[in-house]
Amino acid sequence: MKTNEPLSPPSRHTTALTRRHLFQLGGASALLATTPLAARGFGRGFTHGVASGEPGPDKVLLWTRFVAGQDTWLEFQVSENGDFTDVVAGGSARASAETDWCAKAWADGLRDGRWYYYRFIAPDGSMSEVGRTRTLPGESIDRFRLAVFSCSNFGFGYFNAYAHAAEVDDADLALHLGDYIYEYRRGSYPDPERAIPERELWPEQEIVALADYRLRYATYRADPDLRRIHQMLPMIAVWDDHESANDSWKGGAENHQSETEGDWEARKAAAKRAYREWMPVSDEPYAEYQVGDLATLYRLDTRLEGREKQFDIGALMKGRQSAEEIAAALKAFHDGDYADPARQMLGAEQEAWLGNALKRSRQSGRQWQVLVQQVVMGRLATPPGLVDALGADAPDYVRRRLTAAALSSRAGLPANMDAWDGYPAARERLLASALEAEANLLVLAGDSHNSWAFNLDHRGVNAGVEFGVQSVTSPGLEGYLGAIAPDVLSRDLVEHNAGLKYADTSQRGYALVELTPEAASAEYRFVETIRTRSTALAGTMRLDTAAGSRALAS
Repeated sequence: MKTNEPLSPPSRHTTALTRRHLFQLGGASALLATTPLAARGFGRGFTHGVASGEPGPDKVLLWTRFVAGQDTWLEFQVSENGDFTDVVAGGSARASAETDWCAKAWADGLRDGRWYYYRFIAPDGSMSEVGRTRTLPGESIDRFRLAVFSCSNFGFGYFNAYAHAAEVDDADLALHLGDYIYEYRRGSYPDPERAIPERELWPEQEIVALADYRLRYATYRADPDLRRIHQMLPMIAVWDDHESANDSWKGGAENHQSETEGDWEARKAAAKRAYREWMPVSDEPYAEYQVGDLATLYRLDTRLEGREKQFDIGALMKGRQSAEEIAAALKAFHDGDYADPARQMLGAEQEAWLGNALKRSRQSGRQWQVLVQQVVMGRLATPPGLVDALGADAPDYVRRRLTAAALSSRAGLPANMDAWDGYPAARERLLASALEAEANLLVLAGDSHNSWAFNLDHRGVNAGVEFGVQSVTSPGLEGYLGAIAPDVLSRDLVEHNAGLKYADTSQRGYALVELTPEAASAEYRFVETIRTRSTALAGTMRLDTAAGSRALAS
């Protein structure tokens, strides 16, 4: 039994909800997760368990969902023990049709650095599941652990990463870096050949309207493993693009067609509203969290707050026949629009806030400054030689894409214009502000579906370290570069990109990031499968950085 937790987590397959198994989904909940949606509508009463988020040293945001025929005021209770013999905080939260029956409330007046248990009680006496949460430490602390997730596509497989994290139960806080849901219609991504038949996606069509987004969250949140990780850990979550639409930016998205899907601002507002209803998050677009004297976490918005439209390399090449024409166009772009010093990723207001916040954190003596954000910051270009590594049977579309990426690489351009690589001036401003603040910068990133570890530099000076986290289920580079052996692909990427020190392009899972006064580390945990329910790991990989080095240990 752990010293910081009065009860051990349950077996994944235990059905009794007892004092010793407070965090196990009951038999009725397990049945709920496997019954066809059309036949059940998620039921009435407490339909989707509990969740918590936005932790501080004296408060945490609590969430549940209670479906009734009218607005209902729920009571919540917080206790330091699982049987609630000593209730230390309480209050009320309203569940109503206006918020899709989701109810949220702040539990405050709590003690710092403590595990707590909480539950909701309806007027008829029915109770929610019991959840567990934790306040952030208020003073000195010698270790803090983060379970870091991203890119959890329901149709591609089971959420075994969540299940493993809940089972080993060695984190203080969960972070979700975005793509918590996906917007595509059923049969699109994944297509029927790659989809798990039992994981039926609702609604069937692409989600555009508020009701669509709500139903998609309801489908995801019925998954027992996602439900359990929320039940056991507080979560800080950020949205990426698929919570609205693929490759979104402040004024639109690649996967939004206004002529058939209406006004982007209306869709964006619906996506934001559903997210804030269904997630244990505040309405603030960005925020900071103090982890005692050890670290400051910064939740950023790199999507909808200030991001300008992504560059389209394909459009730049379109219609150009010769390699010379393409090379000339790419060089002109590299030296022109791509280098625009005013180009924004965060937006001027958020960028200024972050720069000042980094200074405050270091001036207060906190060791680590951690960016909880969506997209990869390290420089990543396609090795031109990868085209030669394709087998003769590689699909033509793969060969065309890789050839175009190789041409871009020769012109000094990156592989992904949707990442920080597409906003080089904004990245340099951020890294410069981190150096000016003398920050121990640690960047966390999702979005790419693959595992990465970068040294980040600003004009040749070490500026920080990045841990890019693999997806929970969404396919990585193996999904369309399967003709290249994963070890060959990873080796070539590392050799071609000076800042890249580690890459895994073919495994799913999550990362456990540990912070101490002396060092920070990421243990990449790769699940054995996502095609069946399992908590087995295929392996792990650990990388470290010493405080003050702003570089990965060699």
